[in-house]
Amino acid sequence: MDRMFRVLGFWTGIFAVLFMVGDMHAAAILFFGQTGMFIALSYLKLSERVYVYIFGAYLTLFFVGFTYYTTFIMVPEIGGH
Repeated sequence: MDRMFRVLGFWTGIFAVLFMVGDMHAAAILFFGQTGMFIALSYLKLSERVYVYIFGAYLTLFFVGFTYYTTFIMVPEIGGH
């Protein structure tokens, strides 16, 4: 399970680099933070149950944050331009 957290760190790192290239610096910083968190957690050698609980908490925070952002912060654009 620790290897899967390294895989998550790898992919969030790829996204972070792509966000930096695309001049989306806020998203890049967020994804670099996630990369560091996943890589650091992968070397703690926790039990599989703890890794699953951590991942479940991560998903819960993501879905709550994403729902809040899309409902209250993101402004819909009329006309598509």
